[in-house]
Amino acid sequence: MKANVIKSFGGFDTFEYQEIEKPSPRPDHVLVKVLATGVNLLDHYIREGSIVPELPFPHILGADAAGEVAELGDGVNSFKVGERVMVVPGFPGNKEELDIRPTVTAPSFGLPGLHISGTYTQYMEVPVYAIIRDETGLTVEESATLPVALGTAVHAVKGIGEVKAGHKVLIHSGASGSGAIQIQVAKALGAQVATTVRSDKKAEFAKSVGADLVINTHHDDFVNKVQEWTDGTGVDVVIDNLAGNVLPKSIEAAKATGIIVAFGFAAGPEVTFDIRSIFFSQKNLRGSMASDIEDLTWGLEQVKAGKIKPVLDKAFPLSQAGKVHELVSNSKVVGKHVLLPWAE
Repeated sequence: MKANVIKSFGGFDTFEYQEIEKPSPRPDHVLVKVLATGVNLLDHYIREGSIVPELPFPHILGADAAGEVAELGDGVNSFKVGERVMVVPGFPGNKEELDIRPTVTAPSFGLPGLHISGTYTQYMEVPVYAIIRDETGLTVEESATLPVALGTAVHAVKGIGEVKAGHKVLIHSGASGSGAIQIQVAKALGAQVATTVRSDKKAEFAKSVGADLVINTHHDDFVNKVQEWTDGTGVDVVIDNLAGNVLPKSIEAAKATGIIVAFGFAAGPEVTFDIRSIFFSQKNLRGSMASDIEDLTWGLEQVKAGKIKPVLDKAFPLSQAGKVHELVSNSKVVGKHVLLPWAE
């Protein structure tokens, strides 16, 4: 089978598209034929060595997979060969830890593409409890945009952020794969959403996925715009995908007792802020990472109901992973790109 592997940390040219041995499913496992795999900014960070200091090379990146069941290991009778499925983006390797919540705290938790072999391949073997039926009716390209972005969005917005109907929410990077889904999750919960972008093209896209207020940070200060939007009180919740020098301003944009969810660090992992900005106003700074299977299940129900739509930008052959990583890292993607392991 074909896979796109890395044998060291490095740049966009570190990928090697090659033939590797096809796995066979062990007992209580399934072999998934990967028909499409989403590309996340996290993949880029892992490849360049920003996430972990070492990996067991050669390594296969990727946490999103949409495909079909190819083979069943002994003891598996809950799925049939040929069924459309998604791979759950993160799960414990030890079955005994399935009930631990949040899942990421399970001692044996593994994220495909980071802790374990990932999805940039034609076939992957996973425990049967790590797949979920794809009943969305979407194309495989569209489905492949969902597992990571949708699961983590529900976890951050609904779970950690506690967004409810009537809330006003600020979500950064509204034209990114994560931000666009987060907007839709917040809208599905009945909230009003403001979002930040950095171009007019991205502003139009953010509006198309439901943002009520779009702030182009090349022209406007988002704190001022949020204060105007909320009559000076600030938003109930901020989903901050950026960190760096943006997080202190996100704290400023939140209302007293509001929640700021630290979701990513696209603007840099180092953050400095005045502790008084949360101390006196009793604001809540919370972290959100990964998701539970319940988050993805709830999100997929909203997809089936038409409340959340995939944000597919373009699809490329798996052999072009390096090119796609360059596009993603340079913010040249509106929505999400996917790779097709069976395309030439």
